[in-house]
Amino acid sequence: MSGHILILVENLSVPFDRRVWQESRALVDAGYRVTVICPMGTKQDREAEATVDGVRILRYRLRAATGGPAGYLREYSLALWHTLRLAVRVRREGPVHVVHACNPPDLLFLIALVLRVGGTRFVFDHHDLVPELFHSRFPGGGGLLYRASMLLERITFALADAVISTNESYRRVAVERGRMDPERVTVVRSAPDLAKFVQREPDPALKRGKSYLAAYLGVMGPQDGVDYALRAIAHLRDRLGRTDVHVIFMGSGDAFDDLVALSTELGLDDMVEFTGRVPDEFVQVCLSTADICLSPDPHNPLNDVSTMNKVVEYMAMSRPLVSFELIEARVSAGEAAVYVPDNDTAAFAVAISELLDDPVRRKRMGELGRDRVERELSWDTSRKNLLAFYDRVFTRLFPPSAP
Repeated sequence: MSGHILILVENLSVPFDRRVWQESRALVDAGYRVTVICPMGTKQDREAEATVDGVRILRYRLRAATGGPAGYLREYSLALWHTLRLAVRVRREGPVHVVHACNPPDLLFLIALVLRVGGTRFVFDHHDLVPELFHSRFPGGGGLLYRASMLLERITFALADAVISTNESYRRVAVERGRMDPERVTVVRSAPDLAKFVQREPDPALKRGKSYLAAYLGVMGPQDGVDYALRAIAHLRDRLGRTDVHVIFMGSGDAFDDLVALSTELGLDDMVEFTGRVPDEFVQVCLSTADICLSPDPHNPLNDVSTMNKVVEYMAMSRPLVSFELIEARVSAGEAAVYVPDNDTAAFAVAISELLDDPVRRKRMGELGRDRVERELSWDTSRKNLLAFYDRVFTRLFPPSAP
């Protein structure tokens, strides 16, 4: 049976959200009808309605949270209202077989509840551990916000007909904390499409006259550790005497301005460059030029069990990386990374320096990473897992009528 899948995402716009876009395209190519409801982007994805590569996209205006827990309450309330409004509109146009809700927030089960009256079923695509996110992000562990998020997570799992987890750690949360039947939980990793994420001719000009280039790619929020990377670079210069490396930070987020200010405060303007969000072509050229890549996400309850997209993307580009010691970082990267314990920025700097001085090791680590992605961690593997998951969902929840 091919059915209509309504995908809900609040965290990013689509197609900018790479994971959601890959899932949407894979489902359309497999014969499903797919509608996505998401916020508008700040610089891209600005149309209220569009159909791209067979995926219908409905977007609403949304301002990202600022000012702590009150900001999240304001953001999520507005997002929920717009999502409900558009979901009801879609349902009036015809049947919706599955609501596929991507968190955060863990409130989108409310949309599934409204549509369930018409027979719609609920798939939870578990992108983030929201309780751990709040616990890691706010002083004192988030307090009331943390406790509320634990309750909402429990409700989400209780109402879900099936769950997609981004890695085995998240799957364990669904089974143990969420009390889900293990047969109803499937891992679909976020992964690069190797047909599109390809190496390009290096551009030596990106090194700005230095001998080496280090690169960071990803979100820049308070929990993403770019401040740790900046302090490690300052240590690299001030304590290890290295000024022969240029560092490019690609990406944006709600900590971007603070990080640029911190770089200036640390006197790193001659070593560090912030590009903001950049096209895929620039990302590929930069990573193809980089000698090493940085994954400075600090050890905390969220990061320890989350898979960082940038780690697998670095590996796909045959680049070695430096990471703090995190469970899922080691699961993904294996021998393609150097691991630094205890959020130690000085040790992070030493690891960068030692890796820059060992080209043979860098090459070998890059080869190991690329091989691992090709064998296990590419989007081709994740796409097959996603389609097999939906085959099972529709077989179980919408069995063919008896003749």
